[in-house]
Amino acid sequence: MIRQLGARELSERLTGTNKPLVLDVREPWELQVCALAESVNIPMGQIAARAAELDKDQEIVVMCHHGVRSQHVALFLQGQGFSNLYNLKGGIAAWARDVDGKMPTY
Repeated sequence: MIRQLGARELSERLTGTNKPLVLDVREPWELQVCALAESVNIPMGQIAARAAELDKDQEIVVMCHHGVRSQHVALFLQGQGFSNLYNLKGGIAAWARDVDGKMPTY
């Protein structure tokens, strides 16, 4: 089971000293609309080939548009031995709604 993290909770964690890695699994065109500056982008279709780029011991919050793709990626990473995973509940859409009302949406 993947733990869920709300947008406001993520916002608080990103202002702390022990920041998680935010893994954005959306496509490049989606990041052109809106993105978190703190995030690392590896599109969902590239995760299997690029998972070794990630630190299995680091806290990782996986995000996408609404939280569905990121949930699948988090489950895949869990199967690859990653254990400190969260899914951003509601994705970047929740971030735009709950944290940054000026962020463009799509």
